[in-house]
Parts: sequence; C-alpha cells; structure tokens
Amino acid sequence: MKRFTITCCPAIVLGIAISQWVGPLALRAADWPQWRGPQRNGISAETGLLAEWPKEGPRLVWQIKDIGSGYSTPSVVGDRLYLLSSQGTNDEFVQALDAKDGKQVWSQRIGKVGNPNQQPNYPAARSTPTVDGELLFAFGSDGDLACLDRATGKVRWQKNVRQDYGGQPGIWAYSESPLIDGEAVVCTPGGSNATLVALSKKTGELIWKCAVPGDEQAAYSSALVIEAGGVRQYIQMVQKALVGVEAKTGKLLWRYNRTAKGSPAVIPTPVADGDFIYSGGAMAGGGGVRLKASGGAFEAEQVYFSPKLPTSVGGAVKVGEYLYGTSAAGLLCLEFTTGTVKWDDRSIGAASLCCADGRLYLHGENGEVALVEATPEAYHEKGRFKPTDPPDRGASKAWAYPVIADGRLYIRDIGTLWCYDVKASR
Repeated sequence: MKRFTITCCPAIVLGIAISQWVGPLALRAADWPQWRGPQRNGISAETGLLAEWPKEGPRLVWQIKDIGSGYSTPSVVGDRLYLLSSQGTNDEFVQALDAKDGKQVWSQRIGKVGNPNQQPNYPAARSTPTVDGELLFAFGSDGDLACLDRATGKVRWQKNVRQDYGGQPGIWAYSESPLIDGEAVVCTPGGSNATLVALSKKTGELIWKCAVPGDEQAAYSSALVIEAGGVRQYIQMVQKALVGVEAKTGKLLWRYNRTAKGSPAVIPTPVADGDFIYSGGAMAGGGGVRLKASGGAFEAEQVYFSPKLPTSVGGAVKVGEYLYGTSAAGLLCLEFTTGTVKWDDRSIGAASLCCADGRLYLHGENGEVALVEATPEAYHEKGRFKPTDPPDRGASKAWAYPVIADGRLYIRDIGTLWCYDVKASR
C-alpha cells in the first residue's frame, strides 16, 4: 500500500460547534469528529437523508480496498477522513483520506500492534481517532497515545501507557478511542497504578491518575463526560465494573459491577442521559443505574437489569426516551429509564449502529447493512443490502461501526472502506 505525507493544510469549513467534548475547531453539523459522533452518543444531527433505500442499497460513491487491517471507524471533518490501520504486527498507523475519492493524503506510524498472539486471534488497529481543532489524537492497540498535527500527520507528542503508567490491556489489546475534554485527553491504561489517566492535550504531561481497586485490566470501551450531582465526571467500563471518576481530580466516585461480571471482554460504550446510565456486557447482561448524590458521595442505584437486553459489540443509541441496540438475538427497543422492552426483531442479528434523521443505520456482524425507523411502535425496516466485494475477514466478524457524515454513509470491514450517498437530494 502506498503511503506518503503532504504538507498542505486542508480547508476548514466554518460551521457551528455542536459538542462540548470537541475543541475549538468550528464544526459543521455534518461532521463526525470522534468515536460515535459529535456528542459521542452515536447520533448525527443531519437531516434530509433517504427515508428508504432502493433494493440494491444506496448509491456507492467509492470503495477502497488497501486501507490496511483494523476495526477503526473513520472520523470525518470537512473534506478529510481519519482512521487507524495496521500492516502486519509491527506497523500501526494513522492515515488521512480525501472524502471525495478515498485517496490517501498522509500516513503516520505510531507503533506496533498490541498483543499479536491474542486468542482468539484478531490482532489489528481498533481505535477511532479524535479530532480537536488542528490536532488529532490516536490510541494505538499497543498503548501508544499520540497527538498529531491534523494537516500533516506530524507527531507533536507521544506516550506509551504500558511503559509510562504500568498499563495492563485485556487479551485483545487496547481498543479505546481517546476522549478530549477541555485541555485534557483522557484514556484508560488499566493496571493497579493508573487505571484511568488525564493528560495535558498540549504536552502529554500527567494531570492526574486514578487507580480503580480490583480492576487490573483495561476493557474495550471508551469514556464519556457527564454532569451528575453537580460534579463533572468521566464514566467508563473497566474490566470488572462501570465506574465514575471526578473530572477535576481523578477521584473514584462510584462503581457498578453487575453488567461487567464474568465477561472476558467488556466492550460497548455506556449510554448516558444526565444521572441515568445504561451499560452492558456480553456474559452478564444490560442494566440501567441512576446516580444518587449525598454529602459529596455517590451511589449507582440499579433500576433494572436483564441478560436479554442489548450487549453486543456494536453498542446502543438513545433516541428520545428509548434505547436501541442489539444482542445475539437481534435488535431491541426499550424504554431507557425503565428497561421495558417495546419490541424486538431478528433484523440482521448482532450489529453496530448509529442514528440520523430519525432512522437507525445498522452494520451487522455478518456484513449486511440495514436502515430501520427509530420508533417504539414496531420494527420498520426501510432497506437492506450487502456491500459489494467484501474482504475475507477469516474468523473475525464485521465489527466496525457505521458513520454518517455530510450525507454519506461510511462502512468499514477489515481492510476495505465503502462510501455511500444517503442524501435525499443533491
């Protein structure tokens, strides 16, 4: 695969800033600047998208087959896409692509692939880059956290959380996508010394570290910012619990164990609305907790739990008062704060998903893609197709999340990336 660097700065399209978690870069509503979108919740603000797909699916704009291995989804800002990939086990890199045709603009190696002898064996890049102004933050599967110049790919600073903080990833290496909150970049090294850390986004210097007792490994989830009980917090799934950490100091505020119990791979990012949080783990189940604050102390009070709620790798999204996500049995809709299931459908099976313009975009672990109305009334499918010329993924599955940006749907599967036009009119 040809890789090169250019030094010209891409044009930045002025717009409105739509997320408190993304820095000073003026974003358009059409941008998707980080893991799970502008507000890190799987929701796009775009409208005017196709309400139904033709039988063969939406129009294919382009397909590229040489982006390298991995499960990273692209971040999209203006006319550039950014994603992590790997070649073999010694070369994990960030690359920028032109949104117009998928051609590479620059590439920058940040390290090697983590835990290459993992079993079952799926060694590859996993994290989604985070765009913050003129900076880009990437977290490699071997623990290499890098701050890059977004225009050129040049590394401004880099840390390795294994070496610097005694980090302990799980069997399948690091999969977290870095969180930017103000002047801090937050990630989860794991281990007994610095389970979570906050670093200066400008220099990489340590702001604080938080040791979570009893959680020796990082999980595969990504952190969120919430405000609850008058305290700004980072919430994260570590290997044995859902935890809340004070954003200012790194103090551990609370933990909830049940949705992580017994699972070798705690993967989905939690879904939060105020003081209410949903989390899930494949070997345990899904559950909702409400944070209770009293005298400066917090408690995560379980409201509901069931092994039959969404726990798949592909996460869940909250639309209105309802949560949508998949389990091995298919797609479910439930009331977010009660856990009451409104409907379930086999759909395309376990899938990752996002939402835009009132519809769910599903990328099945079987490689299929579906469009479903986000309504509690019933399951209403509005299109389904199989991307053309898919890669041989071997024993792994199609785990990469779908992305909606600027009227386009991006689907990744191992070394291939497809771009589809889903705008109702151009």
